Amino acid sequence: MFKKILIANRGEIALRVIRTCREMGINTVAVYSTADRDSLHVRFADEAVCIGPPTSRQSYLSIPNIISAAEITNADAIHPGYGFLSENAEFSRICSEYGIKFIGATAEQINYMGDKATAKATMKAAGVPVIPGSEGLLESVEEGKALAKEIGYPVIVKATAGGGGRGMRIIKNESEFQKAWDDAKMESGAAFGNDGLYLEKFVEEPRHIEIQVVGDQFGRVCHLSERDCSIQRRHQKLVEETPSPIVSPELRERMGQAAIKGASAIGYEGAGTIEFLVDKYGEFYFMEMNTRIQVEHPITEEVTNFDLIKEQIKVAAGQPISGQNYTPQLYAMECRINAEDPANGFRPSPGKITQLHFPGGHGVRIDSHVYAGYTIPPNYDSMIAKVIVSGQSRAEVMTRMKRALQEFVIEGIKTTIPFHIRLMDDPGFQSGNFTTKYLETFDFSGL
Repeated sequence: MFKKILIANRGEIALRVIRTCREMGINTVAVYSTADRDSLHVRFADEAVCIGPPTSRQSYLSIPNIISAAEITNADAIHPGYGFLSENAEFSRICSEYGIKFIGATAEQINYMGDKATAKATMKAAGVPVIPGSEGLLESVEEGKALAKEIGYPVIVKATAGGGGRGMRIIKNESEFQKAWDDAKMESGAAFGNDGLYLEKFVEEPRHIEIQVVGDQFGRVCHLSERDCSIQRRHQKLVEETPSPIVSPELRERMGQAAIKGASAIGYEGAGTIEFLVDKYGEFYFMEMNTRIQVEHPITEEVTNFDLIKEQIKVAAGQPISGQNYTPQLYAMECRINAEDPANGFRPSPGKITQLHFPGGHGVRIDSHVYAGYTIPPNYDSMIAKVIVSGQSRAEVMTRMKRALQEFVIEGIKTTIPFHIRLMDDPGFQSGNFTTKYLETFDFSGL
């Protein structure tokens, strides 16, 4: 087992990893930018190293600075958390070259899944259902038009190096194709330095369902059931729940086995998720694989009584996985609390927290790094807390979540708490009958 782990991240996920390391008797090293010198992950780690100024490029994305911090503290492993360098193949490779264990996927595995066209081809070869579309990148707009005619409109063009909804365009008929093609190439080239596009059949009334998987160094893979991540705004998740209201035991079994096939095809090591779109007919299609821990991993932990961070560390240390597939025994939901103003287009609201009270009680878990007097910097992601609630039924979870959100007091900044409270009262959400487009018609006024 590792003696010392450096956490190459910040905020609540860094604090989350530190807590599990402490329970396992492993020393920790926090890294931080000058903007994060007062963050709790810096205070609670055994050691802390400043790695640069506030900009991510000069701190949390600086591989030389992070490797240097690991070397001067004699860390024998690095946990990347999520975001930043967590899915950076070059970082995984460099860690290996320096004799530091990267707690996550290998560089080869990250490369397999990092390029969407390659990932799709890999999953198709493994027998995982994929959305009909191009076999690889499109060479020309004419090729795209011909394929769209073959598989039928509507279709969607996507940036191969994309994320966060950038470089994507839905095309309803051939007359829209040229403009959508040009716009997607321009946007993806500017955002990612890669304007390669591929095309897929557009899935109607989709649900975003992901399967949590864990693989070890011995070629074994298990799954820990599904999470429904369909409540999104501009392709950014706001609420996640498990089990999904639309997933039957039969569908769960099929999706779980497909996820295991996909992860096994690349010899996957560590915790990751296979993400699917489920259409209105109940068919599911591979979308992408995230080769890291997810923001929403706590809801899986709550319904399976299984510490995913601990499992990540054990697998990275060469220990076998538990070897069994998990089925949820409870219901759980997570609301992401962001420092944003939902009444004004979710405008960022950094600043000083003047008053803070976290909710509590049975079935309520808070993952956060903030405290009264803490100043939220404007340089990073706006998420400041996660409210995770579990219970015996979905109805009980929603009632408990609303109660917890009403107890959550945070002053000095705007947050998304009012939006979440309204969502818990929304009949469409309560029914479980929603898609990834649900918030496009949601009433955000007066929040």
